[in-house]
Amino acid sequence: MSVKVAFIGLGVMGYPMAGHLACAGHQVCVYNRTVEKAQKWVSEHQGSYANTPAEAVKDADIVFMCVGNDDDLRSVVYGETGVLVGMRGGTILVDHTTTSAKVAIEVSNKAAEKSIAFLDAPVSGGQAGAENGVLTVMAGGEQSDFERVQGVMAAYSKFSQLLGKVGSGQTCKMVNQICIAGVVQGLAEGLHFAKKAGLDGEKVIETISKGAAGSWQMENRYKTMLAGEYEFGFAVDWMRKDLGIALDEARNNGASLALTAMVDQYYADVQALGGGRFDTSSLLARLDAIHDKK
Repeated sequence: MSVKVAFIGLGVMGYPMAGHLACAGHQVCVYNRTVEKAQKWVSEHQGSYANTPAEAVKDADIVFMCVGNDDDLRSVVYGETGVLVGMRGGTILVDHTTTSAKVAIEVSNKAAEKSIAFLDAPVSGGQAGAENGVLTVMAGGEQSDFERVQGVMAAYSKFSQLLGKVGSGQTCKMVNQICIAGVVQGLAEGLHFAKKAGLDGEKVIETISKGAAGSWQMENRYKTMLAGEYEFGFAVDWMRKDLGIALDEARNNGASLALTAMVDQYYADVQALGGGRFDTSSLLARLDAIHDKK
């Protein structure tokens, strides 16, 4: 069934996600801070664009957002041109941005004042997952609201799950990034060790990936890591933003994240090497740089 939707934010994730919605037959109106990108999107898909968030959402039954961080989210939600000005009561606002749980609760409360439902629904799968329509969505909010949007989100997701009340989706995304950080560091150290030991990295991974050491990161990133290529996916700058959110939350809830804090600082080292836009597998570049100095 065709639904009137708006999509706010056409970055590396939002652009293809909005495209999948249009390809699924939904009526899509997009907004992007840089209007040229919105115009480009319209030239490639059935849909329209608006010059403000409020204008984009005025006819929408569901509004999706995917921007950069807490402040970016506030900039498109609030104010005279924000989505809450344009949305009607009884509609649903879905945020796919990775933010703090605190801002998710804040926006939910503001939306409720206008009888607008809210779901925090960060995604996992990266740019490739967005382009291929196979993202994982982790959501927080009311069951009835989640059920209303789940079928529409299926245009760009392979799996979606409601984790609990508003904020639960963002908290689950923190768990996701915590787990990734440790796995990537382990893989980087393993490949570094193999090279120092004089082993053939390709053969090593071919052997150990069949057992308990195997992971998505190993399967999808080891070849580019061995080649010293780090232009494939989620950027270090974004990962540090996400890990910062997780570390802040850990200070609030008392969780111990010693490994996460360490890997976050290793990513800071990668940034210092000029690798802020490298993908997260570039932890190996840090180890190689340390070795080259010796």
